[in-house]
Amino acid sequence: MGKTDTLKEIIARKKERIAQAQQSLPEAELIARLTGLPPTRPFLQAVNRPRQISLIAEIKKQSPSQGLLREAFNPAAIAAVYQQAGAQAVSVLTEEDFFAGAPGFINEVKQAVALPVLRKDFILEPYQVYESRLIGADAILLIADILSKETLMDLIRRADALGMDCLVEVHDEKELKKVLGLKIMPEPPQPDALKVSSRKAARKTIEFMLGINNRNLRTLEVDLKTTERLYPLVPKDRVVVVESGIKQYQDVLFLKVLGVNAILVGEVLMRSADVQSQILDLMGW
Repeated sequence: MGKTDTLKEIIARKKERIAQAQQSLPEAELIARLTGLPPTRPFLQAVNRPRQISLIAEIKKQSPSQGLLREAFNPAAIAAVYQQAGAQAVSVLTEEDFFAGAPGFINEVKQAVALPVLRKDFILEPYQVYESRLIGADAILLIADILSKETLMDLIRRADALGMDCLVEVHDEKELKKVLGLKIMPEPPQPDALKVSSRKAARKTIEFMLGINNRNLRTLEVDLKTTERLYPLVPKDRVVVVESGIKQYQDVLFLKVLGVNAILVGEVLMRSADVQSQILDLMGW
């Protein structure tokens, strides 16, 4: 597999997966199943703490760039350690073919901890937004590089109507400009099946988290200078999450001084024999 084709291959496979899912559970039936689900946990609120940097600890078994990260892989047990170590939220990889994830991991994690949970996947269509709510996600990742402005707005609006927060990820100036230009009005009141949770009432526009990914998803290379370059271009009132390449306390300290709200860390935790100590060392708690 050519390095530069990774993202292309993931998306092609993801489209096949979506088609299969729609055949086994049609969208109308999927939406009908959303009635009466327990309310979502407030993700954005959990990671947006004044003058502190929050940790979104990630659960992933493998990655295209690093291969297998963890042999003994039990999502619920890992999440419990994350919560005990003081993480503010959990991110769960659900992409099956390249990250060895599974949609069912989210529910396992939700049963094990009280923290809000982000579904990390390659979300392309409304169907996956509804699916995310059904499997228990409190927030979803949207990747600016693979979605048009119109699709981004549509998916954010749908997620918001279901009570979920969004983390919208960018990697360069062009994507950042596209995302900062989004002003999304909440949907009008929904039928009972899609009721908005009360915490999202009475807003002019939908607030979403901005993710700065130091990893280029096309080449898989990581460069922490991406955050240095992009962060100063972001308005101060935005909730910013930095992803990829954060390995040591010095990295976290640098981002905290910059003013970043949260970091999303996976690989360094997944590889650790003592995850709790690793988190305490990384965060300086």
